[in-house]
Amino acid sequence: MLNENYHRKYCVQCSKEIRGRADKKFCNEICRNQFHNKQKAPVNNLVRNINSVLGRNRGILEELLRTTDLKARVPIELLSRKGFRFTYFTHIKTTKKGEPGYYCYDLGYTLVSEDYCRILYEPLLE
Repeated sequence: MLNENYHRKYCVQCSKEIRGRADKKFCNEICRNQFHNKQKAPVNNLVRNINSVLGRNRGILEELLRTTDLKARVPIELLSRKGFRFTYFTHIKTTKKGEPGYYCYDLGYTLVSEDYCRILYEPLLE
């Protein structure tokens, strides 16, 4: 016969009966990790997708930088064709000429005209 004060507790993740401390919520570490990973999945997926776009943007800038020099004008249409997404950048920094530079980590661009931009490089760690 069960003690009246005894209440059965069940794992929040897998519903197995829990034995041990009264405030225990999970039957083991695996269930605890699975539960918390599931809770954080939407935010983690969002961050992963944004980092993917930023990485792709940086890769496009790096590829163009290898084929041009820092003073060369690059057609904005070329960036668009390569899949560059202009609304994604890590930060904006004003250039020496007072123009905004849009960066994806250490590589960025500044608008030279309506149709052209210039690629910028600024080391993150000096």
